[in-house]
Amino acid sequence: MALEGAVRVTRGSLALDVDVVVPAGQTLAVIGPNGAGKSSLLLAIAGSLALASGRLAIEGRVVDAPPAPPVPPERRGVGMVFPVPLLFPHLSALENVAVGPRAHGLGRAPALREARAWLERFGVGEVADRRPSALSGGEDQRVALARALAAGPRLLLLDEPLAALDVAVHDAVRAELAACVRELGIGVVIVSHARADVAALADEVLVLEGGRVTQRGTLAALEAAPASDFVRRFVRDEPPSRAR
Repeated sequence: MALEGAVRVTRGSLALDVDVVVPAGQTLAVIGPNGAGKSSLLLAIAGSLALASGRLAIEGRVVDAPPAPPVPPERRGVGMVFPVPLLFPHLSALENVAVGPRAHGLGRAPALREARAWLERFGVGEVADRRPSALSGGEDQRVALARALAAGPRLLLLDEPLAALDVAVHDAVRAELAACVRELGIGVVIVSHARADVAALADEVLVLEGGRVTQRGTLAALEAAPASDFVRRFVRDEPPSRAR
């Protein structure tokens, strides 16, 4: 199992209480209205937000189980892509992607070759020598995806990773991401507001509302019997309700 556990976190007024299971090689999409706790769930899994109670295990290894000290983020084998890419500003795109392979002991030259191959896969090989300040929003997001996968994560966490992409490249990058996940056989948790992305990437969907799971199942199951107004709007690809 790539990920399993019970996430209990208090963050401001949010009380997050989520049981989560992601088999190896599968993708779980997390959807919900703004403020539901989606990003907090990813931060807790990544180790940036400690559990108040509960338990988290990645590939069978317990990484957080209060009151024991949690395993720090850098030792969890988790890759994460945020809505803001957070690339190292002093490094080129190529050097950013090579950070993971270098951390795993690969020499500089082979690490750079591997990094270039990842950039090519995501259609940004031509920006290899540019620093993040010279990249467009869509380019730096694709570099961030390449960097996360080049590091060889055991679990990949994605927070709206495709939202900044131009329409012209969105579908191609989404297809390449799906192919990479299948090849690597890793578990993925993706937060998304786009029904098309969930349909293309997710094996299962978890609905968060107010820090609690209100529905889970395949997208087809959610479409057949939506449990809330949010789910009904999501599966119909309608804009969020103004009441929220």
